[in-house]
Amino acid sequence: MRLPRLMRAFYSDQFVLPLPEGHRFPMAKYRLLRERLAQEVPEIEMLAAQPATDGELALVHTPEYIQSVVQGSLSAQAQREIGFPWSPAMVERSRRSAGATVMAARAALWGGEGLAANLAGGTHHAYADHGSGFCVFNDAAVATRLMQAEWGRRYVRPLKVAIVDLDVHQGNGTARIFANDPQVFTLSLHGARNFPFAKESSDLDVELPDGCDDDAYLEALDQALITVESRFDPDLVIYLAGADPHEGDRLGRLKLSFDGLEARDRRVFDWAFTRRLPLAFAMAGGYGTHIEDTVQVQVNTYRVAQAYWRRWQNRAQ
Repeated sequence: MRLPRLMRAFYSDQFVLPLPEGHRFPMAKYRLLRERLAQEVPEIEMLAAQPATDGELALVHTPEYIQSVVQGSLSAQAQREIGFPWSPAMVERSRRSAGATVMAARAALWGGEGLAANLAGGTHHAYADHGSGFCVFNDAAVATRLMQAEWGRRYVRPLKVAIVDLDVHQGNGTARIFANDPQVFTLSLHGARNFPFAKESSDLDVELPDGCDDDAYLEALDQALITVESRFDPDLVIYLAGADPHEGDRLGRLKLSFDGLEARDRRVFDWAFTRRLPLAFAMAGGYGTHIEDTVQVQVNTYRVAQAYWRRWQNRAQ
């Protein structure tokens, strides 16, 4: 197998939602991240994501919900819960954001690359039959189901996937989707008092108090990863590397520094690397008072990831 020369990351920021002035979602962060990476981390190859098809989305989402999104026939209440006004760009971007995590998971699992990324994604509030919290289709869930299907064509044993969700908000949609699937382990570290205020039950939920700092967070993460390993033996990891635990985030309520978040990323990548677990990651949330802070957190994640990708390649040679 010929391995790529560069770590691969898949993007969809060419599709920009026409949001009303003053909308709180920082749409520009995706373009800014790609520009920063192109300038500062040229060892990463950035490729346009292919859209997830209706059939791929239907591995997770109900046909009725998919068609209501595609056709723009969502109710006003359903659209408000998503938080975006409907537009063709919303549909295409949502398809490609899911497609990017599919492509990253496929590269990590089947391409022998060990590690690949989505420059967006982490849309963990989307349920099977509705969207929520700026999430239309659940990219981690779609990628998980598709990788399980592809694995099932080759092996009798089912694929086991660990979803490590370190966005500051609970991955409620993901937790509900996989609530009865013993082949998927959902871990969520999140603010106890943050959105969503009615929580679902992940396989492991770690609720953090407002103001949680680097030391307390990293200790909680270390214990969570020990617990995951004691209860589950994954073949693939999907990591949601949210920037919103940062102390400068408008919606986060935690107090992690840049260094603390970089240490978080190193723990997750090292945990997967030492266990030879392929890993795909997505950026999830980030709502910095200064958008540059959100982008910096994400650039740091990619710097750490690229170093671990290089170690994967050295081990494979």
